[in-house]
Amino acid sequence: MKEALIDLRAWRQFVAVAEELHFGRAAERLHMTQPPVTQAIAQLEKTLGVALFDRTRRRVALTPAGEVLLPDVRELLARAQALPERARAAAAGQVGRVRIAFVSTIGFEKLPAWVREFRVLCPEVALELVEATGDVQLEAFARGEIDAGLMLHSPGAAPPGLARLPVEQEPLVLAMPAQHALASATPVPLVQVLAEPLVIFPRRIVPSLHDAIHGLYHSAGRTPTVAQEAIQMQTIVNLVSGGIGVAWVPQSVMQFRRAGVVYLQAQEFKGAGRARVALPACETSLVWPAHAVHPALARFVEFVRERTHKRVEERLNRG
Repeated sequence: MKEALIDLRAWRQFVAVAEELHFGRAAERLHMTQPPVTQAIAQLEKTLGVALFDRTRRRVALTPAGEVLLPDVRELLARAQALPERARAAAAGQVGRVRIAFVSTIGFEKLPAWVREFRVLCPEVALELVEATGDVQLEAFARGEIDAGLMLHSPGAAPPGLARLPVEQEPLVLAMPAQHALASATPVPLVQVLAEPLVIFPRRIVPSLHDAIHGLYHSAGRTPTVAQEAIQMQTIVNLVSGGIGVAWVPQSVMQFRRAGVVYLQAQEFKGAGRARVALPACETSLVWPAHAVHPALARFVEFVRERTHKRVEERLNRG
C-alpha cells in the first residue's frame, strides 16, 4: 500500500508536543491555538496508524513508538532546514562529485598535490579518481562514466570534441638500460639510438604521440624496430630495465626510479635533408565534455586553471 505523505508542519508540531509534553505550551511555542495542534497530532496518528502520545487529564507522555520516532524527526527537520543553503552550495560547485580519469604520468606529482589542496578548499566535493589511458577515457566519456580526464598527447593534439585545458608540456627523454654501451655517452649519438630496439605503447593509447615518435625515426631515414609494446609507462620502464630495448618517455617518468634504467636528455639532430629535427614533446590536458559541465566540475576546472597559470608565472619569474 502506498504510504501517505506527511508535510513538515505536522512533524514540527509532533516535536513541539514531544518536547513540551503539553498541548497548550506546544501551541504557544508554535504561535498557534491549541485545537489545531491537537487535531494535527490526531490526524498524524491516524495517517501513521500508530499512537504517538498517551494522553490523560493530568499528563501527556510519548508512547514507545513516539520515543523511537522523535530523534529521526528531529534529524529530518534539521536536514530540511539545511536544504536551501545546501542547494546554494551545490549551485556554486561547493557540494557534489567529480569523476576524474588520469594517465599515470600526471599521477607522479601534480595530481596528488591538486587533489590534496582541492579537498581542503572544497571538502564537500568528492573527487573520484581512476587511472586510465586515453582510449579508455574516451570510451568512459561516451558511456557517461567520467566527468573529466587528464590525457597525454602531442602538443595541441588533444582528442577533438572535448573542452580542453593544457596543464603541462614536457620533452620526451630516452630511457635506456643502464648497462648499455651508449648509456654513458655524452652527447648521446642519436643516430645509433634510433637503431636500437624500441619499447613503445600501442598506437590506440596515444595516437598523436605514437605518430610523433615514429616521425622522429622517419626524419632520420629509419623505421623503428618495435621490440615490445606495453600500455603503462611503468611497465615500459621495467621492460627497458630488462634489456628489451630503449623507450621515449615523458620527462615526468624520470621520477619513477627503476634499477637498471638511466634517463638521458636527448639532443636535436639533423635529419636526412640536413634540416634540424626537433625531438618530440608531449602535453597533458584536462579535458571534459563542454555540454555536460556541472557546478562542481566547473569549480575543479577553474581550480586547475589557476594552479596551472600560477606555475607558469613562477617559472617565468625564475627565468
